[in-house]
Amino acid sequence: MKLTYFQGDPPNFGDELNATMWAELLPADFFDDDPSTLFVGIGSVIQHNYPKDAKKVVVGSGYGGYTKKPDVHDGTWEFHFVRGPQTTEALGLHPDLAVADAAILLRQTKLPAPATDIKVGFMPHYESIERGNWKAACELAGITFIDPSRPPDQVIAQILGAELVITEAMHGAIVADALRTPWIGVKAMHHVHRFKWHDWAQALDIDYNPAFLFPSNLREAWALSTGRGGSGPRAMALCTSRPAAPFNTACLHMAARSLQRLARQNPSLSSDAATERATDRAMTAIDGLIARYVRKEAFA
Repeated sequence: MKLTYFQGDPPNFGDELNATMWAELLPADFFDDDPSTLFVGIGSVIQHNYPKDAKKVVVGSGYGGYTKKPDVHDGTWEFHFVRGPQTTEALGLHPDLAVADAAILLRQTKLPAPATDIKVGFMPHYESIERGNWKAACELAGITFIDPSRPPDQVIAQILGAELVITEAMHGAIVADALRTPWIGVKAMHHVHRFKWHDWAQALDIDYNPAFLFPSNLREAWALSTGRGGSGPRAMALCTSRPAAPFNTACLHMAARSLQRLARQNPSLSSDAATERATDRAMTAIDGLIARYVRKEAFA
């Protein structure tokens, strides 16, 4: 079986959890890189562009709307659980499969020591690192910048040590919630990333109302207002031109003040009961996965 997940440039925290978390939860040598069977784990990676003949074993993934819907009833898909009810509804799956994002299983792993001296942290979406100016905005606001492109253990340590996490990155909220750190979700600068938040939140009975965060520069303002990425030649030329400089500076200061205002709002956190219930259901699914594949191989 081959571990399959999105690998971006720069690397993205939520996706990179696949490379570390499963090694603690599954037996050694569970993955052998055999592409005939694909392990589809953390991320919005239920997609239509996998090899048609490969078996797809889904463990806590979600459908994010990034591609057209796959035909999950063609006999090549095996579902152990998925991220939430919007995934089951979109794909015509049984509602009982909606448990939680697989990253909730970090609760069952050995965690790094919490980082110290963090009161409020902000994690942007990994695409906002290149497009936005959030490290500078955090410095102005007196808030710790949590870089989603850093190694997972470093990010987890920051989330554990924070009193509050403000996050544009969905897995910033998922991991904070799983580890019981209060969080505030902000509306993603690019609209394409918003569907999946509601999928996860509904699974844990979270009343999710994303907060508005002022864009940190004109490129983000472009993405927010047009629904485009802000990386095209026209947007780049306009937003990085010399006449745009004072507007970028104004956006930076407005973004910093916006972060400070959010830090004073009431945060979100799922109930202990909902989180424990989802963790138990996810671990039961993992036990079933191990029984299905490891024991079958042992007696083959």
